[in-house]
Amino acid sequence: MVEKAYKFRFYPTPEQENLLRRTLGCVRLIYNKALAARTQAWYENKERVGYKQTSAMLTNWKKQEDLDFLTEVSSVPLQQGLRHLQTAFTNFFSGRAKYPNFKKKRNGGSAEFTKSAFKWKDGQIYLAKCAEPLPIRWSRQLPQDCVPSTITVKLDPCGRWSVSLRVNDTRNLLLKPVNKQIGIDLGITSLLTTSDGEKIANPKNFNKLYKKLRLAQKSLSRKTKGSNNYHKARLKVARIHAKIKDSRLDYTHKVTTQLIRENQTIVVEDLGVKNMVK
Repeated sequence: MVEKAYKFRFYPTPEQENLLRRTLGCVRLIYNKALAARTQAWYENKERVGYKQTSAMLTNWKKQEDLDFLTEVSSVPLQQGLRHLQTAFTNFFSGRAKYPNFKKKRNGGSAEFTKSAFKWKDGQIYLAKCAEPLPIRWSRQLPQDCVPSTITVKLDPCGRWSVSLRVNDTRNLLLKPVNKQIGIDLGITSLLTTSDGEKIANPKNFNKLYKKLRLAQKSLSRKTKGSNNYHKARLKVARIHAKIKDSRLDYTHKVTTQLIRENQTIVVEDLGVKNMVK
């Protein structure tokens, strides 16, 4: 059994988008308030605040008059946001990540729904407090007899909605063994060079995208911050960033898939790519 995630684009109705944006806003608010409370407790009293304490804080926040809107959205994404904050602190204390940052509205956001906060019926997803199913564009089918265990709704900075379905795949996905080993040398002028002498070049279409990005950022810097034109220019920059990210992800996914299917053993040198670029 393998745990996999399937990501799809979806286009919410105005009512669904209103509810989802309020949910993302509440998740962001709770995350930031809990992070501020944990930071303040440490600097003032040298006290570590965990998930249980922040969960109790959430209960008290919902009782406040100025925060009564927290009860209008599902409580599950709010609790999951606190769990994600706890994971971020665990990674920080283990030396695997930096100190958690506050979430910003312009970066979009995400909300995680567990089984108690959504319904899977006839191949459609019904989120809590939402009567209609999510209008998902099913670019591929889920494996047969697979039911999502967790759903994550995400809004990226350029305004695209996506949903990620986590399922337990019971199929046998093991590849047939092959008698071939290969070594990979990371490069700068080229993406990588294999021990067979094959060079895989960097994608060429990035030069055009970087030129568009430079012009869009230059236009953004001339706009008055907070104006409508500034908002339009910021979205244009975000869309170009998203296109670069999608192109890079697609290209690397195709290259790595080919390497895995054709080789049994892959050896990669242990180098810091950032140091090589410097």
